[in-house]
Amino acid sequence: MKQIHVVAGVIRDARGRILLARRTIGRDLAGLWEFPGGKVEAGESPEDALVRELREELGIEASVGESVLRVPQQYPDKRLVLDVRRVTFRGVPKGLDGQALAWSPLQALVKYPMPPADRPVVAALMQPDRYLVTPSPTSDDEGWLAALAQSLARGVQRVQLRAPGLDALRWRGLAARAVEVCRGAKAEVVLNGDFELAMELGVGVHLRSAQLRDAGTVDALAAFKSAGHAIGASCHDAIDLRNAEVAGCDFAVLGPVQATASHPGQPGIGWEAFALLREQVSLPIYAIGGLSPSDITYARAHGGQGVAAIRGLWGA
Repeated sequence: MKQIHVVAGVIRDARGRILLARRTIGRDLAGLWEFPGGKVEAGESPEDALVRELREELGIEASVGESVLRVPQQYPDKRLVLDVRRVTFRGVPKGLDGQALAWSPLQALVKYPMPPADRPVVAALMQPDRYLVTPSPTSDDEGWLAALAQSLARGVQRVQLRAPGLDALRWRGLAARAVEVCRGAKAEVVLNGDFELAMELGVGVHLRSAQLRDAGTVDALAAFKSAGHAIGASCHDAIDLRNAEVAGCDFAVLGPVQATASHPGQPGIGWEAFALLREQVSLPIYAIGGLSPSDITYARAHGGQGVAAIRGLWGA
């Protein structure tokens, strides 16, 4: 199977809108919208390739900035790496190859049908790069809520409320208070595994890997989708990831990438295995397992949305 390195740009205008180009008739995936760019030729750096492609396709002079995401993606006839960079430019973009162009507000990007490799880029631009999974409280509920507030103050904007082993009645009350703390910080919140309590609290749900294999899960998620609540999933292999995509999850968590204190002696799958699994679906995927915010750059370099963590994101 041939491997292709493609580089593309996130190009914004003065109003903050992002430029998309439509694939022309006769090309693979014709009619879909993508971030402008093209193939890296032999002996060419990704930066030089992007400058050349944007000059040839759009008639602009580009300055290539920082990386947004590097997406490995498998197609039926090829394996592709989509290397996406932020770009500033001089000139007025025109579709020199006959392609339609569109300037899209950030929040409207999800409305454009895109190739699988481009969809995680939209998520990287719109969704949080860290995902907190809460530890189970000890005896101090107030201290646990204070640590949650500290995590949010450090910039966490997506939270999974989880408390394995906790008494159900105590958890119901504590989860309700935690939801209010998250809403006060304008953070998205999902509840681990409990569809009934999640609907009662008006939040999203995070599926356990076993729930992904349950035939009734897709039907159970319909109410969350109609209410606009987020749906996440814990995945450990390619089957889990495909099930999460079929179920219509908004994002997934994959790992453990590294060894963790909670599973001593068990090695993680590593970043290369993470990337190989990532390329089989187009979901946004968080890496989990012994990670912290310092690993976000590694996650993005291997196609990840960012990192999910308990200890690495909890408290001050």
